[in-house]
Formats: sequence, structure tokens, C-alpha cells
Amino acid sequence: MLTGKQKRYLRALAHPLTPIFQIGKGGINDHLIRHVSEALEARELIKVSVLNNQEGDPKELGAEIAERAGAELVQVIGKTIVLYRESKDHKKIELP
Repeated sequence: MLTGKQKRYLRALAHPLTPIFQIGKGGINDHLIRHVSEALEARELIKVSVLNNQEGDPKELGAEIAERAGAELVQVIGKTIVLYRESKDHKKIELP
């Protein structure tokens, strides 16, 4: 579980990032979760974009992705989800 200070730090790091995944009308599936998990292992901090044709609430979608990928939901702003998971092999982000 991330503290408020850690979430603020991660939000600042995520600001310049561009979303690397999009959730469309297909929704969340095992294929997406696998790729999100691989990206989190490599990068630790990623953004996911929710397209306009997706009917679900971005906060609920973010919570589901975080739970299924074993990650922490850092932030949901509009239709952008920020996720964090510490890498097992090569840690890049040092949390305060």
C-alpha cells in the first residue's frame, strides 16, 4: 500500500509519460493484463488510456487492472490511469 507522499512522488514522475496501452470497446481481458504486467516489470510506472467507446468508469477499470496485475493504482485523471508496481529484477524508482 502506497502512502500519500509516495503517491504524490509517483504522480510527479508519471506526468511527462504518455499512455502505452488503451482500453477500448473490447474491455479488459487476459491479453491486456499480461502486457500491462510485463510493462510494469520493465518500467514500474505506466499510464493507460481509456477510449471514448469504453462504457466503463475509468476508476473501476483502473482498480480492476491494478488488482489483476498485482499493481498499485496511483491516480485516475479523466480517462488516464496511472499504475505502479515495483520490479522484481531491476528496481528503477526509489520511493520516498
